[in-house]
Amino acid sequence: MGIKAALSKPFAAFVVKKINRWKYRAVEVQEKVRNQLVVAAANTAFGKDHQFAAIQSYEDFKRQVPIRDYEGLRPYIERVVAGESDVLWTGKPLYLAKTSGTTSGTKYIPLTRESMPEHIKAARNALLNYIHETGNTSFVDGKMIFLQGSPELNEKNGIKIGRLSGIVANYVPLYLQKNRLPSYQTNCIDDWETKVDAIVDETIEQDMRLISGIPPWVQMYFERISDQSGGKKIKDVFPNFSLFVYGGVNFEPYRARLEYMVGKRVDAIETYPASEGFIAYQDSQKEKGLLLLCDAGIFYEFIPVDEVFSEHPTRLSLGEVKLQENYAVILSTNAGLWAYNIGDTVKFVSLNPYRIVVTGRIKHFISAFGEHVIGEEVEFALMQVAKEEEVEITEFTVAPQVNPPAGELPYHEWFIEFGKAPADMESFRLKVDRALQQKNTYYFDLIEGKVLQPLVIREMKKNTFVDYMRSLGKLGGQNKLPRLANDRSIAERMAPYIV
Repeated sequence: MGIKAALSKPFAAFVVKKINRWKYRAVEVQEKVRNQLVVAAANTAFGKDHQFAAIQSYEDFKRQVPIRDYEGLRPYIERVVAGESDVLWTGKPLYLAKTSGTTSGTKYIPLTRESMPEHIKAARNALLNYIHETGNTSFVDGKMIFLQGSPELNEKNGIKIGRLSGIVANYVPLYLQKNRLPSYQTNCIDDWETKVDAIVDETIEQDMRLISGIPPWVQMYFERISDQSGGKKIKDVFPNFSLFVYGGVNFEPYRARLEYMVGKRVDAIETYPASEGFIAYQDSQKEKGLLLLCDAGIFYEFIPVDEVFSEHPTRLSLGEVKLQENYAVILSTNAGLWAYNIGDTVKFVSLNPYRIVVTGRIKHFISAFGEHVIGEEVEFALMQVAKEEEVEITEFTVAPQVNPPAGELPYHEWFIEFGKAPADMESFRLKVDRALQQKNTYYFDLIEGKVLQPLVIREMKKNTFVDYMRSLGKLGGQNKLPRLANDRSIAERMAPYIV
């Protein structure tokens, strides 16, 4: 055991002890966080516009601060981007994280002196929780790879601008710099495929022990490692690979394929980072869900999903949530976002401590006939049957077909790229449809009532979704394929890729 691995155990114990001080009194901590945020921003333009000085309670906060999405905050953010100080938070932000919005075009999310350390601390603590629980420190002495955006940043009006993963890359602690791959030069390559090839060249002979990234892009990396090594399993190329850290999308649709490519089971840590804040991470290999970070400069509110688009939705603080209810996540942060609808939905699987699972995106659903099918439901249905049938899913997306040809009943159209296809596609299709009916009673009623016919599967060519993302200029990085769309904007571009 190396010195870093040896020191990591007492450090992990120290950090976990600190976490335990707040995680079992999270409601009290959240009240404190909200008060601190309001006081700190009272003299900003936003604070004055919303009379922060008069806010004394959560009820006051709800009255004074309406829920907004990016478009609602855009007038303030444009002032920040223009270089104005004391707009949403005190001073100017350190960075603007550049993201691609579905409806808002390019979005700029502020990162401040107060918020930036929370991103770094959360990523570190996810690993330290793992070390403390499992005692496994072997990965600390080997090489670690982080598949992320370029660390090169632009500057505008005195504020540095870049992708969140690229910004975070500049904060890797010194004691991990020698362990970390790829090199800075390779990380700066813009073209994703060129970058992945360079990463393969740099890592294939190394003692890789921890690999981190968004699952579809890690899958692409593994495929190229396998190709370059003559078809070897990842365990044979990297025999000490023992920990996979991921976030951004649900791992389950990729699990079977990735485990097949690796050739052995490795521990995994799920994280929930966003440009808006590092929201949660998996703090236990034994317990379900991700620990909600309640002491990290973020005040959380939750809206029942069926009220998201209401004019006056019910706003719940942490102490008011219930288990297994679907909520939209609302954030107020020490980066200057206020009652901000991040667009994600979650369920609580534990209230002591507060642990969540991410269930989807507000805008990613199908409700062409009132069924309101969400990402969690389609992923559950597909992966349950795929596991039973020993089918491997590489990637998929689903869209409604409202006006099918030849007078057929409408249906949900599933575009699936298989790593290992079903032996009987028709049987597989009907099983997935029945599993979805069991998860969503509205969908069941529509099938039973002959309003919809059972779902239709389109088998896609190899590399369909890589080619599709490439065609959009969104290959790699933090870009993700929507699982669901309520229109046919993606489906109409799938025709050339169907087997």
